[in-house]
Amino acid sequence: MTGVPDHSPFSSTVNGDGARIGVVLSHGFTGSPHGLRAWAQSLADAGFAVRMPLLPGHGTSWQDLARTRWPQWHGALDDAYLELDSRCDHVFVAGLSMGGALALRIAATRPVAGVIVVNPGLVIDDPRAPLAGILKLVLKSTPAIANDILKPGMDEGAYPRTPVAAAHELNKMFKDTIRLLPRITAPVRVFRSTVDHVVSDTSVAALRRGLTNAPLTLTTLENSYHVATLDNDAEEIFQGSADFIRAVVAGTAAAQVQEGTAHE
Repeated sequence: MTGVPDHSPFSSTVNGDGARIGVVLSHGFTGSPHGLRAWAQSLADAGFAVRMPLLPGHGTSWQDLARTRWPQWHGALDDAYLELDSRCDHVFVAGLSMGGALALRIAATRPVAGVIVVNPGLVIDDPRAPLAGILKLVLKSTPAIANDILKPGMDEGAYPRTPVAAAHELNKMFKDTIRLLPRITAPVRVFRSTVDHVVSDTSVAALRRGLTNAPLTLTTLENSYHVATLDNDAEEIFQGSADFIRAVVAGTAAAQVQEGTAHE
């Protein structure tokens, strides 16, 4: 994944007959659709309708990101969900890192069919995080933690700096998302790298505690770092996502048949 990063949104049409299945994908903080494009394409190749927006403030400069607020990121993904929901029978939400938190937010506020997250972030372990609201007044940016990828030669195309003002927004969004987790009832599939230098296990622990009304399945990735969608275990994520989607839809259809039989 060398060369010039492609930050543009991704969109695929609905293919095939029968139940129409849609997937909304979200990239991570300071990243862009570039890091998830192969995942999105694999889902499109599997016959699903896919939407992956470029979140506000991303794909341009970190200074643009510094001027955005977290409801704008959520709003962009929510718009993509609503667009797919208007034409699909089942809509899944998925995301990497911060995109995982945004996907969980959609699942807490919309009737999604299921959730797929890769190394989802819900907690910022940096002790400076609670002070970001003050620090942003005197410190504009910090060095980025980007390209946490084990596979050589890969570039996620993230910003070289992290705007402190946006980190403050991220922290607020994470806290609010944790509050909403008990509202999720759709099944959640988590892909988690054993080594992740960006998101710690604190986030996964918060997810486990919060999902009091939804089943969670966790798959461990032994050969990838944080940006696992560009790493050695990417194909496992891609195939596992498609299998999960098909299994959930099949289970929903079976439950509907059983319910209809019970009412006869």
